[in-house]
Amino acid sequence: MREATGERATQVFENVACPFCGMLCDDLEIENRGGVLKVLKNGCGWSVACFERNLPPSSPQIRGKDVTLAEATKEAASLIGDADSPLFGGLATGVEGMRAVMAIAERAGGVVDHALSEGQYRNVKVLQSAGWTTSTLTETRNRADLLIVVGSDIRKLHPRFFERIVSPPDSMFEVTAPQRTVVFIGEVPERKVAVGSQVGEVVALACAVEQIGEVLGALRARLRGFRINAKTAGGITLAKIDELAELCRQAKYGVVVWAPPTLDVSHAELTVEQATGLVKDLNHTQRFAGLSLGGNEGAVTAAAVSTWQSGFPLRISYASGAPHFDPYRYSIARMLAAGEGDLLVWIASISPDLSPPATDVPTIVLGTPGLKLARKPAVFIPVGTPGVDHSGRLIRCDSVVSLPLKNLHRAELPRVADVLASIEGAL
Repeated sequence: MREATGERATQVFENVACPFCGMLCDDLEIENRGGVLKVLKNGCGWSVACFERNLPPSSPQIRGKDVTLAEATKEAASLIGDADSPLFGGLATGVEGMRAVMAIAERAGGVVDHALSEGQYRNVKVLQSAGWTTSTLTETRNRADLLIVVGSDIRKLHPRFFERIVSPPDSMFEVTAPQRTVVFIGEVPERKVAVGSQVGEVVALACAVEQIGEVLGALRARLRGFRINAKTAGGITLAKIDELAELCRQAKYGVVVWAPPTLDVSHAELTVEQATGLVKDLNHTQRFAGLSLGGNEGAVTAAAVSTWQSGFPLRISYASGAPHFDPYRYSIARMLAAGEGDLLVWIASISPDLSPPATDVPTIVLGTPGLKLARKPAVFIPVGTPGVDHSGRLIRCDSVVSLPLKNLHRAELPRVADVLASIEGAL
């Protein structure tokens, strides 16, 4: 961190980790001039918009009326204490905040589920039933010579994926092929996406997201020497599929990349199963791995902490006093639609876009100032963003490392962990 003095104090923070997408890019340089942030280096459009967002004035409220933090905390504790089945959702917070969620949910007999868990469960169902072999962002960046990108344009989730992982300026071990091949299967982005000194051949196999599993299944069959009578699979000719099969055979380190949130189709877990099955097949003769992306809004962090604390992934209930896991029954979206649950506690401390669902159930919101709200909650408490207003930790989308987040001193706002601890203490 560099400091300068003058009429308005200025601080420049180096090697900042960005909390606004699951990749947690940690090479940003950000200036704080009197509480106003400016991204100086290495920011994508999304990170610039989030770091430089002007926070509107905000104060704790009870039913739309400004109150003190102590009063809002007391009211929240009263609502949670009186609830028979409180639902703890949103969960966009860091490791410390999620630990506090688990503690108060256990105390209150509540249900715990992240707002983006539907995408995550496209992975979890496969991992639980069949297992998989996966890589990391770092290993992919340094070693891959073939990347097969499955699904729609992952830049929407991770704007710097191609810059930092697919075509980085250098590699750690100097073993990466001089140029790597990139294959897109599904909704193919503009060709200019996959550019850079390390990108060689770019192969585009365009098909609907619903047909990706069929294409991958045909590829697996051809790699195993099976005959296919049809001339196409998922709208892709067998000749093209055979060419991809040969690229797979020649690869020294291939990686199949997918982002579960982009596979927004019925039974998308079957597509993930085909992608991970392809990796298993190829590992009989060579080195291949999968790489799952996503994890925005602290989703990977929430799932990891839930597993540490309870032994289960998200969608658990403490109604019996012990954690009970049911990925269908304890989906908060399903519970609200079915009229289950009598209180919603919504946590959205990272971006202003993770709005609580419109519901008649009384709602407590711990949110970043400017959070989009369809209706006034019973209690609103403005909270800080980890990595911006206070320090913290988030777990990267590949689930292998937690990165420290710096306090950039944007605003004096309480941490989710501290607010929840105060509420729990008042129960």
